[in-house]
Amino acid sequence: MVVVTIPAKATALQQQLATLGVDVEIIRFPGGVHTAKAAADALGIEVGQIANSLIFWMADAPLLVMTSGRHRVDTAMLAAELGEGPIERATPEQVRAATSQVIGGVAPLGHPAPIRTIVDVALAEHDRISAAAGTPDTVFLLTFDELVRITGGEVRTVGD
Repeated sequence: MVVVTIPAKATALQQQLATLGVDVEIIRFPGGVHTAKAAADALGIEVGQIANSLIFWMADAPLLVMTSGRHRVDTAMLAAELGEGPIERATPEQVRAATSQVIGGVAPLGHPAPIRTIVDVALAEHDRISAAAGTPDTVFLLTFDELVRITGGEVRTVGD
């Protein structure tokens, strides 16, 4: 029997989710999965079910966009809709400062302070979606409604 240990950051996230009423299993991929397609293949789901956590910078603050793995974020369109200035991709240093997590492992919560969150409406097409669990090699499954509730996210079209 192979025992897979879960990193402390993912375990803490699992406990935070439980306090919010979301009971999840943390899934670990030793060696990680580096693309939405690789994650979908490993989980046996569609790439559109992968909820990528992308950190951007807008109006001198972080902006978390939870986008379907089949979309690219149209930052110009989203910036026009939000009306708060341009949206730029955050640097790795900004991502770590805002989330205490690294690119490729950013979870929808578990950050030092709340981050304004946009949730891609396309994720609602699926019964279950996958999100990172705070490290590049961990994920968990949840529903669209759970994702919106735990993040306080604004549901919007984010790209095509």
